[in-house]
Amino acid sequence: MISQFNKKKPVSPGMFDFSVVRELRKREGMNISELSSRSNVSAAVISKLERNQTQAELETLFKLSRVLGISTTDMLALAESRTAHKEYASTHKAGGFTFKEIRYANIRCLTGKAPAGACVSRPEVHRDDYELCWLLRGKVRFTLPNESHVLSAGEAIQFDAILDHTYEAVEDSEILILHLRKDKRF
Repeated sequence: MISQFNKKKPVSPGMFDFSVVRELRKREGMNISELSSRSNVSAAVISKLERNQTQAELETLFKLSRVLGISTTDMLALAESRTAHKEYASTHKAGGFTFKEIRYANIRCLTGKAPAGACVSRPEVHRDDYELCWLLRGKVRFTLPNESHVLSAGEAIQFDAILDHTYEAVEDSEILILHLRKDKRF
C-alpha cells in the first residue's frame, strides 16, 4: 500500500490546464518521446505538463507549440482553464412586453411575454450585434426598415440589430431573443 505522503497529486490546474498538450500530441500522432525529441523539451517535463503536475515556462510552450503546429498564444488560449460564469436574470418591461434577461460579454439572452397588441421598438439599446428572435408561442409582427414578417410559433428570424426594428404581438406571445456580438471587423 502506498503511503498518502508518497503519492504524487496533480497540481491544481489553476489558471492553466496543460493536459491539452496530450490532446495536441495525440492529434499529431506522436508519443511523448517523439515530441521530446522534436521539441528539445524533456519527456519528464512533457509528462508532468500533461498531468498538470507542473506549470510551463514560456520557452517550453514556445518549443512545444512549434512542433504541434500552433502558435504559443493559441497554446495558452487552449490551456486557459474554462470556468462557468453564473449570472442571474433581471426583469424589465418595455412596450407591454415583459422580459427576463441574462447578459454576458459576448451574448445577451432574453425571454419575453406579451399580450396581443403589445409593441416594442428600442434600437437605442442595441450595440452592433446580430439579433435572433425565435417565437415560442403566439404570433409577432416583426418590422425592419424595408420588410415586415409575421412569425408564428416555431419560426425564427435573424438580422443586424443596429437596424431599426419593431416587435408587435399579433396575439398573446412568448419569444426568445439572442443578441450575439459581432466579431471585431477592424
